[in-house]
Order: sequence, then structure tokens, then C-alpha cells
Amino acid sequence: MDRNSNAYTFIFAVTLVVVVAALLAYTSTSLKPMQDNNVRNEKMQNILTTLNIQSEKSAIESTFNQYIKQQLSVKIDGSVDTETNAFTIDLKKELKKPLNEQRFPLYIAEKDGKTFYIVPLFGAGLWDSIWGYIALGEDKNTIIGAVFDHKAETPGLGAEINQKWFGDMFIGKKILKDANLGFTTEGNFVSVAVVKGGTPDDNLHGVDGISGGTITGDALARMVHERMSNYLPYFQNN
Repeated sequence: MDRNSNAYTFIFAVTLVVVVAALLAYTSTSLKPMQDNNVRNEKMQNILTTLNIQSEKSAIESTFNQYIKQQLSVKIDGSVDTETNAFTIDLKKELKKPLNEQRFPLYIAEKDGKTFYIVPLFGAGLWDSIWGYIALGEDKNTIIGAVFDHKAETPGLGAEINQKWFGDMFIGKKILKDANLGFTTEGNFVSVAVVKGGTPDDNLHGVDGISGGTITGDALARMVHERMSNYLPYFQNN
């Protein structure tokens, strides 16, 4: 075939595209188990981070199993779905379902003789998804740890939600106005707000907002309120 002909150029281009596509598909398929494992390990480490526990990558699963004693799939009425694996729940997909069909993963941990409750979070930020985990103490009211992350928030502004100093501001905050009134008393659940311009240290229901990241902060506060509210019936009865 004449290498200067249009037919040769076309056939060469098509062949090259097919070969490259096949190589990319093979590479993606080959790497997927490794990628899935990395995602799984990162999820475990984020959950453990809310308890101030760090682990080597090689020991992450054993450390996770050491501290996480129960993984529950909670329903909106507070009951537990024993047929659903809590760890595999995709909150992004769950949010698209009616509330009564959603399942809410809950991780119950034990550390230093105390029990802790870790709630996964997921919501919409300014540009894309935001997510995180909040750990509550034995009273199910006091936050003892929090980590957040994002997909595409503005660098130097809203993207700062994934910094340790931001998550640490949630430590010691309360989700209830009055612990004696219970979780399902109307108006008693107030969650934690992200306050533009800052808030006094003695405000148990607010943290300082990020300068220039007001929209992301507001979105994060809505996410925390919406996700945490779904666990109130369970906390009330357990």
C-alpha cells in the first residue's frame, strides 16, 4: 500500500487508536483492584482518624478491626438493616433515594474502655461533592473527632476544609441544645454551624468559618445537619 495515500493514513490512524484504547483498557482493568484497595484503606484510615488513631498502611485493616466493633446499617426509623453491609454503602447513591429507603452506615468503636459512634457524611459543596466523618462520644452528643474532604473546592479557600486544624475545631462541640431533653425532642437537635466571621470559643454549636470559603462552609454545615439528623431515632433508642 502506498504510504502516501489517504487510505494508508486512515488505516494507520484507526489502528493506532484501537491499540492505544486496548492498552488503556487493559491498564485500567489491571489497576482497578489496587485502586479499590487504596480507596478501602483510605476510608478505614479516615474513620480511625476521628478517634485520633493512625496506622501503617500494611496494618490498616487489622487496626480498623481492633477498634471498630460494629458496622451498622441504620434505617430512618432507628432500626437496623441486618442484610446490608454498612461499609459498602455508597452515600452518593443513597442520597438519590427516598429517605425511607436510604441506609445510614454507623461505626461503633471502642477505645480506652469507652464507646464511640462514627457517622459518615456526604453532600454537595460549592463546585462538587464534599464528605467526611464525625465521631461522637459515649453520650452521642459530644464530638470527639472530625475529618472532611472535597473533590473540587477552591484552593486556599473552601478547599481548606480538609485541613486538620479545621476538623479539630469541631472537637468538644455538641449536637444537642440540652442533653437532658433527648434526641427526638423538637428543636433540641441543633448540630454544628460554620459561622462566617468567627464565633466565641464557648459557643458549643458553632465553629469559625474559613475566610473566603463561606459557601463551602455553609454547605458543610448543611451536610452535617442533614446526615446527623437521620441517626437521631437510633441514638434515642440505643
